[in-house]
Amino acid sequence: MSWVTDFAPERDDLDSCVTCGLCLPFCPTFRLTGDETASPRGRLAAILAVARGEQPVDERFDEMMSFCLQCRACEPPCPSMVPYGKIQERVRAELLVQRPSLRRFLRRLVLGRGLASPTMLRTAGIGVAVAQRLGLTRLVGGPTGRSLRALRRVSLPLRPTRGRSWEPRGTPVGTVALFSGCVMDVWFTPVHEALVDVLRVAGYRVVAPASQVCCGALAAHDGAAFDAVRMAAHNVRAFAEVDLVVVDAAGCGAHLRDYGHWVDGGAELAAKTVDATVLVARLLDDGALPELEGDRGEVAVQDPCHLRHAQRIVEEPRRVLRAAGYVPVEIDDLGLCCGAAGIYGLSYPDTSAELGRRKAAQVRDSGASVVASANPGCELQLRGHLDVGIEVRHPIELYRDALLDELTA
Repeated sequence: MSWVTDFAPERDDLDSCVTCGLCLPFCPTFRLTGDETASPRGRLAAILAVARGEQPVDERFDEMMSFCLQCRACEPPCPSMVPYGKIQERVRAELLVQRPSLRRFLRRLVLGRGLASPTMLRTAGIGVAVAQRLGLTRLVGGPTGRSLRALRRVSLPLRPTRGRSWEPRGTPVGTVALFSGCVMDVWFTPVHEALVDVLRVAGYRVVAPASQVCCGALAAHDGAAFDAVRMAAHNVRAFAEVDLVVVDAAGCGAHLRDYGHWVDGGAELAAKTVDATVLVARLLDDGALPELEGDRGEVAVQDPCHLRHAQRIVEEPRRVLRAAGYVPVEIDDLGLCCGAAGIYGLSYPDTSAELGRRKAAQVRDSGASVVASANPGCELQLRGHLDVGIEVRHPIELYRDALLDELTA
């Protein structure tokens, strides 16, 4: 037996790998272990063996696939352009069916159902806010406890953006739709608010369609393909009438831009989706937003994997930071994963923590007191491993703060 679902990896994608090994230096799990089975090349060989009926979908295969961070750092250096992220998501869909477990069932309930429910998200948000105020997060151990303690302080009442709209501050130039997301709209609302402030100054009306739901990235990464398809179809309908969709979370943006192989109409939504740093960089280049005066010091730049590797966005966050008066400091030429990788830390806490410690050490070595990261999972990982005196902010937040300082001066 090889594959049993409609989401099985496509044979042409598997055959495109020429086993050159150029991906190996970029793979975090291979760099940690030196083990071929923990590399993209090794995993692709195993997947191809299953496709040929030469290897079963057994515990060893499950472990090989699950150990992958799905950071997609192997994709940019690949001369054959193997769609490794797409292949991994399809393999995870097979694992969900062929290797069922209580843990996978519970994860599917949370990732496939809970994140798509505004009511459940609000309930979770209020619960975390109360726990923060009562100091209960100190009682939770392991990676879950570290993430809870690393969360920004959640405001009460909650200020979700979904279903709201904002008028431009100056002469109107157009309308842009905000992708609110799931955890971003509950626990990282200040990032949305910063982006809205910046776009309003540039003359945009901003709308956040009430019918949108979670992008489905975490469900897709964990194999809950049917749920990912359902959420993708929902969002295609929610954003059908808008011309531009802006996203301020790297993981959400990468998944939205991959909708073309998930659902009918997905390619159209993907084509009009843009990362927040890309849009703001364009507005800076066009003169719609100002280059700000002053020297605000150095800021370490952490590249989220799904911004740098999946979307190939590298320069734009640095462009935004320079426009805010900061000097970007590079910490990692390869842009290796910080170890957050969605919910990876729940399954592989030691590997996740080791990568987090390494990334935190790079930030400390930079000497910067601020680090810019454009993804919520990366922010939590950094906050969980950095010293209290080092601040973690989204590039758009740093630009917005500098912009408002200048406008109110």
